[in-house]
Amino acid sequence: MQGFQAQKFKANVCWKVGVALWGGTACVLTGQPFDTAKVKMQTFPNMYRGLTDCAVKTYRQVGFRGFYKGTGPALLANISENSVLFMSYGFCQRVVRRIVGLEKNAPLSDLHNATAGSFAAAFASLALCPTELVKCRLQAMHEMQLSGKVIEGQNTVWAVVKNILRTDGPMGFYHGLSSTLLREVPGYFFFFGGYELGRSFFTRSGTSKDQLGIVPLMVSGGFGGISLWLVVFPVDCVKSRIQVLSMTGKQSGFMRTFLNILRNEGILALYSGLKPTLIRAFPANGALFVAYEYSRKFMMQQFEES
Repeated sequence: MQGFQAQKFKANVCWKVGVALWGGTACVLTGQPFDTAKVKMQTFPNMYRGLTDCAVKTYRQVGFRGFYKGTGPALLANISENSVLFMSYGFCQRVVRRIVGLEKNAPLSDLHNATAGSFAAAFASLALCPTELVKCRLQAMHEMQLSGKVIEGQNTVWAVVKNILRTDGPMGFYHGLSSTLLREVPGYFFFFGGYELGRSFFTRSGTSKDQLGIVPLMVSGGFGGISLWLVVFPVDCVKSRIQVLSMTGKQSGFMRTFLNILRNEGILALYSGLKPTLIRAFPANGALFVAYEYSRKFMMQQFEES
């Protein structure tokens, strides 16, 4: 019995990592240009008039490869975040069941699932912060040179990593950690909450959540992604500023940076880059949850047959 449980645990970990790998790869390769535009517009809102202007200038100045700056760290960030997130999600669901006094396999409400997702995001933040720091710096490196904030750009992953280690040591990879936590923990409450609400909407006709097809899962996942970004986008803007500009020296904390943006640039600056984020969010997160649900069903089917 113990051997079966150990085998089941290993398989559980493997399929979740597999979901993160394939789902993350698809998300990054299709969504990286939109994410790059987001980071550029968040960090330098006065440099671009909008998404089209950002895209045209990036292509003219850097070429097509400019849209895929930071792809390696983005892929690593996405895979590590989703691996930890979905593994922690199952554990946090069990914790929530225990807190509210439910039996081991009792179904959770949409609110309970959203709470479990929020708890899981705290663990995912620790895996995400270092890789996202490198990604954001690479994405905005051209703008840092144009603005005169850095004289010589670090245009490779290794150059950015060496600079962080040389100037700040290993803890330098956690610039923006508090902002990442402030984004992830409430954000994933709405992410998983929006996803579960979407699935509940599609089950009103009597279909169970486990019987939903690709389109309902895609729409539910997309709704979860959009819910996340609409709520936490100003926090993400502050995080991007701190992580990119920290290459020029120590930055103020989250609250001081947030207030400085409000006072000097206005509230709209906190929403610069929202359009490419929402364009990317729906298909990317929809695909992620489709991969998650179908691989979960496949794994469960294998164990039932064995």
